[in-house]
Amino acid sequence: MIMPQRFALVLRVFRFDPGAGDCTARSDPRVLRAASSRRGLIVSLGLVLTTLVASSPLKAEEFRSHVVVSQEANASDVGRDVLRNGGNAIDAAIATAFALAVTHPAAGNIGGGGFIVAYLAERDEVVTVDFRERAPFASTERMYLDDRDRPVRGYRAGPKAAGVPGTVRGLALAHERFGSRPWAELVRPAVALAEEGFPVTETLARSLNAQLFVDDGAADLLDGSGRVDRLADFSASVAAFRKADGTPWQEGDLLRQPDLAATLSRIAEQGPDEFYGGKTADLIVAAMQEGGGVMTREDLESYRAVVRPPVRGRFRGFEVYGMGPPSSGGIVVVLMLQILERFDLAADGPDAPETLHRITEAMRRAFFVRATRIADPDFVEVPVEELTSRAFADELAESIGPEATPSQDLADFPIAGLAEGSNTTHLSVVDRQGNAVALTYTLELGYGSKAVVPGAGFLLNNEMGDFNLVPGVTSTSGLIGTPANRIAPGKRMLSSMSPTLVLKDGKPRLVTGSPGGRTIPNTVLWVVLNVLEFGRSPREAIDAPRTHHAWFPDVITLEGRSWPAETLDELRRRGHRVRSTTLQGDAHSIVIDPETGLLHGANDRRRQTSKASGD
Repeated sequence: MIMPQRFALVLRVFRFDPGAGDCTARSDPRVLRAASSRRGLIVSLGLVLTTLVASSPLKAEEFRSHVVVSQEANASDVGRDVLRNGGNAIDAAIATAFALAVTHPAAGNIGGGGFIVAYLAERDEVVTVDFRERAPFASTERMYLDDRDRPVRGYRAGPKAAGVPGTVRGLALAHERFGSRPWAELVRPAVALAEEGFPVTETLARSLNAQLFVDDGAADLLDGSGRVDRLADFSASVAAFRKADGTPWQEGDLLRQPDLAATLSRIAEQGPDEFYGGKTADLIVAAMQEGGGVMTREDLESYRAVVRPPVRGRFRGFEVYGMGPPSSGGIVVVLMLQILERFDLAADGPDAPETLHRITEAMRRAFFVRATRIADPDFVEVPVEELTSRAFADELAESIGPEATPSQDLADFPIAGLAEGSNTTHLSVVDRQGNAVALTYTLELGYGSKAVVPGAGFLLNNEMGDFNLVPGVTSTSGLIGTPANRIAPGKRMLSSMSPTLVLKDGKPRLVTGSPGGRTIPNTVLWVVLNVLEFGRSPREAIDAPRTHHAWFPDVITLEGRSWPAETLDELRRRGHRVRSTTLQGDAHSIVIDPETGLLHGANDRRRQTSKASGD
């Protein structure tokens, strides 16, 4: 097999030491205890990342048969056990996703939605499943605005913030079309985790305490009015997540969720229709009526997941597959890679100002395309073939000069002088038959709408905030008001989720994806470039710092503080605005060695509870 020299070198020199054990990240409890406020949390996480990258071996775990990589160890083990028992990669992804709905409440879900990109070895085909949430039929374009066209206070919390959930339908459709094990068998491990409980990690304890006990200054997210929304605002959420004795969570405490266990048990025994037309649907509708939401039984019963054609492009002789609209991720990642292919980035190196300039300009142009031309294809005509064509990429690449392009120069409409949440979660699976799955799903912001469905035990999403809420207003701060993604009844909101597969000679070589809102495509871009362009090992590819530019705000965000000072000075000289951030994304990935067949499971150690689990 002929491979690009850089990629072949990585796979030859990277080998795992079996004596090193798993690479689930842990951190100094003193650092974690210092995170008693929102600012303290950000600082301490930055210190944790720096410590991990500096002190941990630069190796991913190596597996010979199959592997699941996800954000939470119990969930990864559930998926691994499905593979051990003869299930395929789709089965394992479904079981892992249900388990994450129990063990990772900030983003794992049955009350949200997402996407699957999968390679099916027997059919030699890449397939995608769209189970993105949908606007209720009673939705209106200005439903979250006051009489001055400003988002109303608390618009991202409570039942009214939720789109119609798609997760259960999406996992069921994937199972029906591509699964091999009985449905109930895949859901029951999640039932057991919810019913019997599991020990909370220090990370989860801190997260729950911030939502239930800590004052507003230490909570994690603010809505557009400056108000902090928390689980503590909703009695059913408090009942679901506060300890029986009312004391703060400590590492090792057992979290039991009996209402969620009952809901999952009904889904296991009665199938997905129970969620959309049975007792669970009754509980959702009751929550809407009590909490001012607009979702109805008709919304639930009419929801369908969709198998859509994948987005496809090429980079350095590899085939890159992603999710098509209503996700923008596939188009944006493919477009950026095909813009950048005409440049020899490796010759300059990943830290060079010329490299970062070119990557930033590719991001800027791709995100402008995202804002103006991509939306739900059932409502807006999206020219996928054009946007992923070589000719279009070449046209955009030719417009990149030596200086920064002001973002407002790309638009032919006024730019005035609310971004997506980072609490999505991603998992990657490869099985012994060579099937591969990239699954990304979300509640949107951390803990979604913060509202648990009373009696059902799960959180509702707040995905309605992913629509362009203020029609006609696009601002330098990042507010997007372009027409394609405005609210409409039954419409799926635009997403940045980017589950991605890279194939060579028709076989999977890289499975990746990430949470992070609008940063997701750029995180995935860096993972792909690190492996295919810069020749980094799987562990180095995930640990390496990342950058982000989203058209607006017109700023390069650089992860960490290790970038060369001369690089930052040169970027500023070229007209770029530069700022730093602590963490970007969470790219749990698998790299497959084509020569040995070994599976390199690289969990992203930015998330301390993550794990690669397999054999």
